[in-house]
Amino acid sequence: MSCLNDPGSGRARGAAAMLLAVPLAAQLGGCMVGPNFSAPAAPQGAQYTRAGLPSLGPGAVSLEPPSAAPAQWWSVLSSPRLDQAIHQALEGNRTLAAARSTLAEAQAFAAASAGGLYPRAELDAGAGREKYGAAFLGPDRLPPFTYYSIGPAVSYVFDYNGGVRRAVEQQRALADYQRHEVDAAALSVSGNVAMQALAAASARAQLESLEALLADDRDNLKLVQDAFDAGAATRVDVLNAQSQLANDETLLPPLRTALSSAEHALALLVGRQPVAWTAPDFKLDDFHLPAQLPLTLPSELVHRRPDILAAEAQLHAATAAVGVASANLYPQISLSATASQQANTLHALFDASSAAGGLTGSLSQPLFDHGALRARQHAAVEAMHASLANYEQVVLSSFGQVADSLEALDHDQELLESEQRAFAVAAENLTLTRASYGAGYTGVLQVLEAQRQDQQARLGLVRAQVQRLRDGMQLLLAVGGRVPAA
Repeated sequence: MSCLNDPGSGRARGAAAMLLAVPLAAQLGGCMVGPNFSAPAAPQGAQYTRAGLPSLGPGAVSLEPPSAAPAQWWSVLSSPRLDQAIHQALEGNRTLAAARSTLAEAQAFAAASAGGLYPRAELDAGAGREKYGAAFLGPDRLPPFTYYSIGPAVSYVFDYNGGVRRAVEQQRALADYQRHEVDAAALSVSGNVAMQALAAASARAQLESLEALLADDRDNLKLVQDAFDAGAATRVDVLNAQSQLANDETLLPPLRTALSSAEHALALLVGRQPVAWTAPDFKLDDFHLPAQLPLTLPSELVHRRPDILAAEAQLHAATAAVGVASANLYPQISLSATASQQANTLHALFDASSAAGGLTGSLSQPLFDHGALRARQHAAVEAMHASLANYEQVVLSSFGQVADSLEALDHDQELLESEQRAFAVAAENLTLTRASYGAGYTGVLQVLEAQRQDQQARLGLVRAQVQRLRDGMQLLLAVGGRVPAA
């Protein structure tokens, strides 16, 4: 270590000027230890499932380039009410607000870490009183004295091995991770709003079907009661009709509970209390799946889904952490320079003869730490491997979600067509059975059985329509649906 202290010359100012040129020299002549990050290769191919999708039919799902993706994934559903509710949620959701604040925190940390790349300047001022012992100075004794000092100090860590730059790289990668986490949170919030809106529409549609069914039950009861009054039916027939009406009425409370729960969940998603916000009256007719559902190429999916991008950013941060741990194994070199005014009386502090300065360099090399630094480097390498495995798992799970949604849509179409045929047959059978009962050719039990089949067919058709809409939304979300930045 060397030290320069020449109060009577301009060497201190020259040392400070030299110090300002150190960052440039470090960038030109330094190297960066540790592995350089490169994103894992994207999977190739154009399919997500091994088997075909026969029920969807040709053209039901189209592979689209990234530029063709809608700016708002839910816009393809053509639901103004849903669009309004999602925008309210993106503005008022508390979880999303917390994610945005966490992102701002990470960006501030990244900006703070970047300061380590440049010299640090401070203004130091001090005052004190000293008394030296006789054993220290020998025959040259000094009386107690007071001193004053003020002046700038500049310090710089010579980043010749890239440790500081790796730390900055790590913090920026963590900021990228939080940014993708905000995107993932926004996608999750918008998806939850859509799912709860669909749940409300489903409950409302089933309630409408059940109300129609109860109207039929009352018609049947009147029909049987009239026949009983005319002597053409028994008391047992009347009791069967009354039992059917009472049993069907028990289906109302669960559906009303499901509707209120969905509306309350929507209120929470938009950041409001259920008592202070009224959900739109969503109906199944508000949702329309397009004739062609957009599908992203597998190679593009890894660049669109925010959870994959977040996992990639975590891998980047873990890779940079290996560089930080590796840099700690090498000597640490730092430089500092001062230019100050020093005097033992306050009025002489700013005299020309009070000018002082210094240039100091230091080198620190770890010699023995019982393997702690090597162990930390090994831990960083293992953390990088864990991040890579986590990234690969996220990619695999994403591909699995897309494949599941495609298969589900294929079977949904098959189920919907079956339910439509079942509903048509059950409705026709109920009409003919009632007519037959009115003519005296069949009994009340046949009417009740035909009505039960019609009830099951109605509710089954509604559930099939809801399931197809739900799986279509899941596909739009699974391919990394876009959400506009708030």
